[in-house]
Amino acid sequence: MAEAPREAILCVDDEVVILLAMRQELRRRLGDRFIVETAHDHRQALETVRGLEERGVRTALVITDWLMPGMRGDELVRSLREDRPYIKAILITGQAGDASSEEARRSGGFDAFIGKPWRPESLYAAIEACLGE
Repeated sequence: MAEAPREAILCVDDEVVILLAMRQELRRRLGDRFIVETAHDHRQALETVRGLEERGVRTALVITDWLMPGMRGDELVRSLREDRPYIKAILITGQAGDASSEEARRSGGFDAFIGKPWRPESLYAAIEACLGE
């Protein structure tokens, strides 16, 4: 019997279609090596990470949109890393040319950056670079 994954990847975006597509791609590519969770805002993301921790599952990677209601992606990553400095983070945004998203890219502590719409190969390459998959 295969052991359940003990690490998770969390995808955060305020667009449900994006979350569904990303979850499907990650599950197809990564199989059962990681638990793949989604959240539509920062509150749900924080709750999801805490819920995973209660089950003994560590969030290894957060893939987050930059511009979302309530809290930007860089702010979310900083908040998560306060108690979890090991979390890797990928910024995925349709605001790639925006000056403030460029600043977030440089100073937000992201391990990788991907523009929307993303190409699956680019997403997988970023995940491999972050997690050594």
